[in-house]
Amino acid sequence: MRIISGKFAKRNLFTLKSRKTRPTSDKVKESLFNSLGQFFKSGQVLDLYGGSGALGIEAVSRGCEHATLVDINYAAVEIIKKNVALTRAPESFSVYKMPSSVALKRFAEEGKKFNLVFLDPPYAKQKIAADMKKMLDLQLLNQQAIIVAETDDQTELPEVSGFSLLKQHHLGKTIVRIYQKE
Repeated sequence: MRIISGKFAKRNLFTLKSRKTRPTSDKVKESLFNSLGQFFKSGQVLDLYGGSGALGIEAVSRGCEHATLVDINYAAVEIIKKNVALTRAPESFSVYKMPSSVALKRFAEEGKKFNLVFLDPPYAKQKIAADMKKMLDLQLLNQQAIIVAETDDQTELPEVSGFSLLKQHHLGKTIVRIYQKE
C-alpha cells in the first residue's frame, strides 16, 4: 500500500498484519479520491477508524490542512504513527488511541469541526449510521461536509437524516458511499 498522489506521493505505507484492520486497497483509494476530486485546497479531515492512517494521510498529501486519525487498537495506532513519520510533516496530523464514541465526544468538547470524514469500521461492527447521527448531534461537521463510508457489499446502510447520498461505487466486494451534510 502506498500514498498515490500529492506531496507525499509514492511513499510506501506500513500496514498491520491482523484481522482487526482491513486496509483500503490502492485501487479503492484511487477511485475514492477521483470521486472526491483529485486535490483539496484545505480543510480538516477525520479518519475515525484509522487502521493504517492511509486515507487521512492521502487527504493531507492532496492538500487538506490537517488529519485527525483515531483507532482503538494499540498496534494500529503504532502503525499510524510510523506512517505519519514517513510524511516528515507530523504537525499535519493528530493521532488518538480511543474508541470512536469517546473520540467524537472529546472532539465536540474541544470545538473541532471537520470538512471530510472517513468511516471505515471493521465490517463486523457497522456503526456508520450511528456515527453520522452522532457527528450531527455534536456539531462536529462544517457546512457541506463530506462523509465517505466504506462497507462490504453485503452491508445495507439506512438513510441518515441530515445527509444526502451523492455517489455510490461498487468496487469488487467493497462499496464506497459518499454523503454530504445538508
